Amino acid sequence: MHRVQKLISNYGYCSRRKAEELIDEGRVEVNGKVISLGNKATDSDKITVDGKLISKQERVYLMFNKPLGCVTALKDPKYKTIMHYIKIKSRVFPIGRLDYNTSGLILLTNDGDFANKIMHPRYEIKKTYRVELNKPLSEQHILQISKGVTLEDGKTAPAKVRQVDKTTAEIILHEGKNRIVRRIFNSLGYKIRKLERIQVGSIKLGKLESGKYTELTPKQIASF
Repeated sequence: MHRVQKLISNYGYCSRRKAEELIDEGRVEVNGKVISLGNKATDSDKITVDGKLISKQERVYLMFNKPLGCVTALKDPKYKTIMHYIKIKSRVFPIGRLDYNTSGLILLTNDGDFANKIMHPRYEIKKTYRVELNKPLSEQHILQISKGVTLEDGKTAPAKVRQVDKTTAEIILHEGKNRIVRRIFNSLGYKIRKLERIQVGSIKLGKLESGKYTELTPKQIASF
């Protein structure tokens, strides 16, 4: 027996978090009965979302170089989404998100356990961002970031910062708070001219072109 949100995620329908939302909204049934969050089921049970039966899919693991000007979502009534660029038959969902004005590496999958390993705070998967600033980054602020910066929702975890040139730096952190990189530098008086995620765990963006995607290798998948 497993929690239904875990089964839905494992079947590749959506992320576990999204599955919890669907259950809360009363859109999920098991064997014809609407369930509540926390209910369990087995692989032999009939699970439907909005009346449509869901079942296991072949596992898919992608890395995608998100361009500027699109949102990290499956659907959006106003903006172009990253799915505009993903042309495969299998249903996949993004692991985490990058905002409209941030480019770079996003992983997509239909494997809920894999996604959970990358997203859950306890695994502390590191993400590396390259940041172009409006002025040189001071040594004092590099030290401050390395110890944690106090924001409106609390102090950030220590992060590593490496200066690339006078106005460009790379920051490595494992927190997944909303717009965390922008908020760190804004709180210290900097404006971000460009923000790009270049690495998640051991997976590097490398020379993957903007708007393009490729499958992860077995070695990359196993690195998590």
